[in-house]
Amino acid sequence: MKRRWPAVVLSAALIAAGVTLALVAARGPAPAVSMDDRVRQVASTLRCPVCVDLSVADSPSLTARQMRATIAQQLADGRTPPQIRGFFVARYGSTILLTPAGTGVDLVAWIAPALLVAFGLGLLAFTLRRWSRAAPGPAPPPRAEALTDADRALLDRELAAAEADAE
Repeated sequence: MKRRWPAVVLSAALIAAGVTLALVAARGPAPAVSMDDRVRQVASTLRCPVCVDLSVADSPSLTARQMRATIAQQLADGRTPPQIRGFFVARYGSTILLTPAGTGVDLVAWIAPALLVAFGLGLLAFTLRRWSRAAPGPAPPPRAEALTDADRALLDRELAAAEADAE
């Protein structure tokens, strides 16, 4: 019974972490209140065409500043964030998006991490189950080898001598 506690505690911790991550992911980002927040929210989903691995929201380049101004103008005109992203995709191509679209080959980028996590959890569960079932038993007795007649006679003489010394 004592050997199962580590597995139970680990399982409970993994479940709690998974539920917490699911709740945070379902909640999503905080809603944008001001125009600057709305611009930043849209700009953070677009890749800067000049900088390497920076979003339009984080880039200090002139192109990123112009893109932020365009986003602000389009938001003021009443366009939605998906429409604005579509505008930039039409201008720069799908590589302008920081997150893959979730269709076609890009779907692999969304599915692969989930499959890897599921495989890792399955491997962990399999290993824990194997460890909990493999209870350490007593060591097997040493294997007795057959004694030759000469060895048996020598052993008998040594035992007799030891008995004689003990008396």
